Amino acid sequence: MLRIARALRSRLPRSGGCRAVSTAAPTPTDDGAGEGISHRMVSVNGINMHVAEKGEGPTVLLLHGFPELWYTWRHQMHGLAARGFRAVAPDLRGFGDTDAPPAAAAYSILHIVGDLISLLDSLGQDKVFVVGHDWGSMVAWNLSMFRPDKVKAMVNLSQVFTPRNPTRKSLEYLRTVFGDDYYICRFQEPGKIEAEFARLGTAWVLKKFLTYRNPGPIYITEDQGCGSSDSKIPLPSWLSEVDINYYTSKYEKAGFTGGLNYYRSLDLNWELTAPWTGACIKVPAKFIVGDLDLTYHSPGAQDFIHKGGLKNYVPLLDEEYNRKIKILTDVSIYL
Repeated sequence: MLRIARALRSRLPRSGGCRAVSTAAPTPTDDGAGEGISHRMVSVNGINMHVAEKGEGPTVLLLHGFPELWYTWRHQMHGLAARGFRAVAPDLRGFGDTDAPPAAAAYSILHIVGDLISLLDSLGQDKVFVVGHDWGSMVAWNLSMFRPDKVKAMVNLSQVFTPRNPTRKSLEYLRTVFGDDYYICRFQEPGKIEAEFARLGTAWVLKKFLTYRNPGPIYITEDQGCGSSDSKIPLPSWLSEVDINYYTSKYEKAGFTGGLNYYRSLDLNWELTAPWTGACIKVPAKFIVGDLDLTYHSPGAQDFIHKGGLKNYVPLLDEEYNRKIKILTDVSIYL
């Protein structure tokens, strides 16, 4: 697993019933980052999923966050392939070229993990390494909790494991702590935030999210929304206009609703995961987070990470390795 973590870090731009249904590749990128990466569509769990792949050897499943795509992992895929791994990066349900069912209830964590189990079956893999970022980390934690038999080990970035609170639903907690203007609370009403994003323009919204470096919570007020698209957003060295153009082309085609439905399923997930209250993650794990990541500054997060809470729920956490790299300096949620 150390080789996987090193491959990830070396390429981090700073700051059943399954069948292949198509081998058509999505629109290629112009910066050469996608060179040698193959693309195909696979039928999984009742939807068609776009999958990017490179390399041969033990499989590493790469899970993106919001608002991202398989493209998030393009550099890491080259690094992993060069080190003798098979890198597999899907567009998750609702993102990019993967199908996006219209109902928010179709985005429960059981649906998402079910998609991945079906994908692993289609790849002919009994067990894989898993790497997640942001929402992809949340999916990876749950995949490892539901089906530890499918996971050799995992590396999660940004989003720490969150044990289920049996006494309070997720949205109730968020509204109590942050208020109704907190971005996740504002995401709940179908169509409203989509209209706000349309007003601002897809490219501007993507730049706003992907360059976010404020460790404080994100608020979207009723009167000001997400701000004004008249403001210019400078790009960091690791994010180019070519990258933004690729993301924009996919989000203008598929929209943001699929990704937003992950947030709209939080309370449904709370209900469905009641059988796993108090459950631990019983696979070897590493956790990496930036010191400017807003999740690292959520109430109680640092105490949970540093004072034994995370280790209690993830007993196979590699403590020695995490002491060295867990907190990346001057790094936000998009590492």
